[in-house]
Amino acid sequence: MRAVVQRVAEAAVTVDGETVGAIEGPGLCVLVGVTHDDTPEKAAQLARKLWSVRLFDNGETELSCSDLNAPLLVISQFTLYGDARKGRRPTWNAAAPGPLAEPLVDAVVAELRALGATVETGRFGADMKVSMVNDGPFTILLEI
Repeated sequence: MRAVVQRVAEAAVTVDGETVGAIEGPGLCVLVGVTHDDTPEKAAQLARKLWSVRLFDNGETELSCSDLNAPLLVISQFTLYGDARKGRRPTWNAAAPGPLAEPLVDAVVAELRALGATVETGRFGADMKVSMVNDGPFTILLEI
């Protein structure tokens, strides 16, 4: 699994003009991509990492979402496994198909909630519009 993690002051995702998920920060906007060999165990591992990784700084120490009870906006994004190394068109061969990917993105969200996180989501497979105020800017890539 692959996740692009952005520390945000706020973030929202809309589908057909309707806001389907929104958070007020500090928090994280997380774009999640799934590949063919990903498993529920990897989804749980990614969730635990997102909840515990120290990405916030209060001036004295580094803190995690769990320390701050910071919300997360989790959005599926198959294009994280796009490959544009050859030619002018990316290929999506490494991205898992929807029937495999959707339950694993749902598993990340479920595990985060089980850990105590406040989680908002996008809508799997929809044409989503994501808006955010990146705090920093601060963006990292997590691979599980």
